Amino acid sequence: MTILIDYTPAIRQQAGIGRLSREIITRMPDLHPDTEIALFVNGRRGRGPRQVQGMHVHYTPLRERDMVRLWHRIHAPYPLVEWFVPCRPHLFHATDFVLPPSKAPCQILTVHDLAFRKYPETALPTLTRYLNEVVPRSVRRADFIIADSHSTAHDLQELWHVPAERIAVVPGGVDRREFREIRDPDELERVRDRYGLGDRPYILALSTLHPRKNFTRLVEAFHLIARDYPEHRLVIGGMRGWKHDGIFRRVMELDLIDRVLFPGFMAERDVPALYSGAAMFVYPSLYEGFGLPLLEAMACGAPVLTGRNSSLVEAGGAGALYVNEWDIRQLAEGMRRLLEDREKRVQLRRNGLRHAARFTWERSAQRLWEAYRTAWEMTAA
Repeated sequence: MTILIDYTPAIRQQAGIGRLSREIITRMPDLHPDTEIALFVNGRRGRGPRQVQGMHVHYTPLRERDMVRLWHRIHAPYPLVEWFVPCRPHLFHATDFVLPPSKAPCQILTVHDLAFRKYPETALPTLTRYLNEVVPRSVRRADFIIADSHSTAHDLQELWHVPAERIAVVPGGVDRREFREIRDPDELERVRDRYGLGDRPYILALSTLHPRKNFTRLVEAFHLIARDYPEHRLVIGGMRGWKHDGIFRRVMELDLIDRVLFPGFMAERDVPALYSGAAMFVYPSLYEGFGLPLLEAMACGAPVLTGRNSSLVEAGGAGALYVNEWDIRQLAEGMRRLLEDREKRVQLRRNGLRHAARFTWERSAQRLWEAYRTAWEMTAA
């Protein structure tokens, strides 16, 4: 069997979906080295690689924006494989919400989440309109669907009536060689210095700054406990996204400029030390397709506080303390409890390490391979 995988998010996106795609796909050749796997990238090569783990990478001669217009704006029926890839795959896997035209006998689509349907007000209106147009059409055309979590699989069944037998859940993982507890004081100090954290204790939150991540409520919750813990700071790391101004504005209104730090994008190599040095990791997101940062934080021994919604309970398991993410007082009391209750912190750390160990990228790749086999058998039947 010849397999063609859309590697576009792995090349174009650094975090989130891009990372998920890179980690799983690069492990696929090890599972069945005798199977031909090729990668496709939507857009010109630029500095992109020609080979990834022995898999050849094919690029389109047009810009990514132009390809999107051709395939999804004006519905041009030009098949992907016949135009740009010198192979005729039996199975084509589109890894990022939308399914380009293809004549592959078996076509698989990954839908990471349905935030654009459940919380449309938290994303760019143009992006929401686009996804609401192309994703349902792609789901209807696909022979099989991959979801990052049982929560997303349920959303697909509930909102678009996708049969359960057409969906496979392939969760994310964590590389324990990379994400592990850092105890070296020199390494911890180096990372603190790099991001201007000083030597005071800190509560860590980490994600792109946009409304769905719920950081404004987190700032308000921190304000409720800030006087009782004058040494602690709240550190919110991540790139600035859509509608991030409201977070900074609330910090100023609550006079927390010296207590809430925004160090910006944090390099992947530094994140384990940031998790390890934190008093806790708080992830108050309103909705997630999986919640990979929870696993990473737990693998580094950080106590975790998160919301009780979507896939977060799947990702957090017994390694997290759950609160109502909409309730500012519950968020505040959750932070207070983890700061004061040493026994609870120890319990979460122990449970978190055990829970995170169940999620490996090798296991994720194996589950994806099993989904391919199921989809192919269903298509060939």
